[in-house]
Amino acid sequence: GKSAELARIANEELAALVARHPDRFVAAVAGLPLNDVAATLRELDHAVHRLGLRGVQLFTHINGKPLDAPELSPVFEAVAELNVPIWLHPARGATPPDYPGEKKSLYEIWHVFGWPFDTTIAMTRMIFSGLLDRFPTLKVITHHLGGTVPFLESRIKNAYDQFGTRTADEDYGALLRTLRKHPHDYYRMFYADTALYGSPPALECGLAFFGAEHVLFGSDMPFDAEGGSRYIRQTLGAIDQMTASHEAKRRILRENAVKLLGMEPGGR
Repeated sequence: GKSAELARIANEELAALVARHPDRFVAAVAGLPLNDVAATLRELDHAVHRLGLRGVQLFTHINGKPLDAPELSPVFEAVAELNVPIWLHPARGATPPDYPGEKKSLYEIWHVFGWPFDTTIAMTRMIFSGLLDRFPTLKVITHHLGGTVPFLESRIKNAYDQFGTRTADEDYGALLRTLRKHPHDYYRMFYADTALYGSPPALECGLAFFGAEHVLFGSDMPFDAEGGSRYIRQTLGAIDQMTASHEAKRRILRENAVKLLGMEPGGR
């Protein structure tokens, strides 16, 4: 189909770009035609084994379908077997609205606040669907430092201590018993990037939650008013101002990416 054709064109161009400019790009990751699972599996194999791409990017939903939809399970199984990371990016638009009586989200609330929330929703669906139990080696890098999760850590833990008490029409107690650990603990399995446009306190919060081995540098280049340089400058400046150790900062800025991308000696 058309989506498979477009994914192939894009991935081959990305691979060629890395090959032409190795001084600028150390790696690229694949886009996938996720509306067609069979085509996705073929493209994933081609992208990793033939093109040498080092991961995949997924959005938080596929044309409105959640990532924990059963038909997408073979995709996560294949990614886990290939041992490549997933970059998870939010995909919320101006619809649905923030209030039922309106037609759309106003004041770009959908972007400023909706995107981190969208990421949090996707993470939570992956947890409660059992996806992380079935594929515990998945390496999912969440955008914007894990959405709202680090800031809401204590709320998440305490609310899920009482999971099901606010819902009469679902047996969430039975669901909870199918999980191998407390819901709160699954969130720490995710990775997170530093694309918060600065803010040392926010970065400290994310680092405290995910740990130094699960945070990677990310800037959101080129989507700022200066074409990318502002976000890079602000993010590097904020990391420099963090009270974290030199070793932790080195992991964030380089070592974690080297490891996840399989670029260590003896890696993929």
